[in-house]
Amino acid sequence: MRVLVVCLGNICRSPIGEGLLRHHAAAQNFQLIVDSAGTSGWHQGALPDERSIEVMRQHGHDISDQRSRPLVQGDLHLYDIILAMDSSNLKDILSMGTRSAQTALFVPGENVPDPYYGGHDGFQRVYDMIDTAAKDWITLWKEKENQ
Repeated sequence: MRVLVVCLGNICRSPIGEGLLRHHAAAQNFQLIVDSAGTSGWHQGALPDERSIEVMRQHGHDISDQRSRPLVQGDLHLYDIILAMDSSNLKDILSMGTRSAQTALFVPGENVPDPYYGGHDGFQRVYDMIDTAAKDWITLWKEKENQ
């Protein structure tokens, strides 16, 4: 299965989502290809925000090898599932036209707030939201695979 995690700039939320999906997939022995992108290209080539790197490091995860990239048309067909961090990003993905990928919010029924302009506590809150959802997604996908 191929999954793409999308937020606005691909430096705060989606790198955390990518890292946590990768972690939970490995923990549950689930084969997953995961990447992340942003609906804007503002930070193309940049490392994740230092606060994202730090909150992940505090929980034992290293995302310092990730680099920001923009969402492109080809992603809509390359990935099986595209998970958006909020309804605005989801709307931007859907506006790109036809796609074979399923699209959904990363946290079903909720927007993951962008912590960029906030303090460290915002990154911890985002981590907690994404961690729970990432574990749930892997469990769901693994169950579907075993049916």
